[in-house]
Amino acid sequence: MDTAPSALPSTSTPAQDARNRRKGATAAALASAVEWYDYFVFGIAAALVLGDLYFPAGSPSAGVLASFATFAVGFLARPFGGVIAGHLGDKRGRKPMLVLALTLMGVATTGIGLLPTYETIGMAAPVLLVTLRVMQGIAVGAQWGGAMLLATEYAPEGKRGIYGSFVQLGVPIGVVTANSVFLLAGAFTSESAFAAWGWRLPFLVGLLVLVLAWYIHKHVEETPEFRAAERALAEKEKEEKGQATEQGADKEADKEADKEAGKGAGKGKGGDGTRNSPLRTILRGHLGTVFLAGGSFAVNTATFYILITGVLDYTTRELDMNRGAVLTVSLCVSLTQLVLIPASAALSDRIGRIRIYGLGAVGIALWAVPMFLLIDTGSLLWLAVGTFVASCFLSIMYGPQAALFAELFTPEMRYTGASLGYQIAAVLGGGLAPFVMVLLLETTGTSMSVAAYIIGLAVIALGSIKVLADRARSR
Repeated sequence: MDTAPSALPSTSTPAQDARNRRKGATAAALASAVEWYDYFVFGIAAALVLGDLYFPAGSPSAGVLASFATFAVGFLARPFGGVIAGHLGDKRGRKPMLVLALTLMGVATTGIGLLPTYETIGMAAPVLLVTLRVMQGIAVGAQWGGAMLLATEYAPEGKRGIYGSFVQLGVPIGVVTANSVFLLAGAFTSESAFAAWGWRLPFLVGLLVLVLAWYIHKHVEETPEFRAAERALAEKEKEEKGQATEQGADKEADKEADKEAGKGAGKGKGGDGTRNSPLRTILRGHLGTVFLAGGSFAVNTATFYILITGVLDYTTRELDMNRGAVLTVSLCVSLTQLVLIPASAALSDRIGRIRIYGLGAVGIALWAVPMFLLIDTGSLLWLAVGTFVASCFLSIMYGPQAALFAELFTPEMRYTGASLGYQIAAVLGGGLAPFVMVLLLETTGTSMSVAAYIIGLAVIALGSIKVLADRARSR
């Protein structure tokens, strides 16, 4: 698992390979950053203003719960984006699915920035908000696999971990940018102006995603591993057709249909001559690996969204801490991930993915209780310390995750398998985490219940990691 080859041989010159590699890695990192920015601005807005503007009935807690439920809907939609884009990405190519995902995200995010409130159009407002959030979820579900493979499948030998971390950096970059834009919007508007229109400005920045989608479409080539898999399959199809005997008009029609569909990329054939679906292949023979991948990562994504959205709501609504100060702490903590994520990924290239990945999961489990004890003091200093240490463990785990998931599957089903594993974790962990946090706090009255929730997910992660490690050793 930790020693899989990074790329298949290329027919281009070394200079062209290096140029394409840099261009692919840069495009993947930028795609991840702008996509996650668009996705995170909704989480911040959900914690700060969306409850009052789109779900005004009931208590403040009920409005926040409704807002976070809408936030979670985007996560429920992510597996659909992962399945659709993964299936087509394994058959048609990584690049076109990434371009489509970016375009969909740009349209959805801009739509939220222009959406009238409940006061203006009544029940149509929350309905449209949920619809646009679903579009965001489908887009980010489709994006991660495409960006991750664009980076890792261009990686030189022995550097898949560090190249995969370029995509992972999109998360802290997205968080930093989203927090920065919200801080600027709040700084240059009054409280009433921010609630009326200032919160919309961060969403309208999402138009930049469309520019990046156009650039990738025009200037970035398909990955070398995917092109190699496509060539190998074309040779296999040619050999099979050369050995086939004439079996009537129906057989001839099937062969012509295969020939036309063969113009796409990454297709497989079964022994009976019918085309293999990457999704069918995953569901029939690799579903256990998908669930192990998801189980190993749920604690990371849950803790991350608790830190950037749940804690923001908890500290400002329950602990009466200043919104701008809490956002600043979140921004500064996220900046540290820009160093830790590539560092842990580079280390995984040397000593193995599983070791680094497991270390991060253990750290998250051990730090859950101390983190909330520090947050509950209501001190900005201890909030910073608690979330910083947690962020270190998240980074240690997140750095090698892209390469680890890529190495769990072969190229012809990698987009589908890796995306499904990631998005299952996103639903079970990240999507429900802020909602579960508010619900636990309202029900139990103590943040220790949230710590217990994190520890439970960490135990599942460590169990999944052990099984993956055992499988790797047996191979």
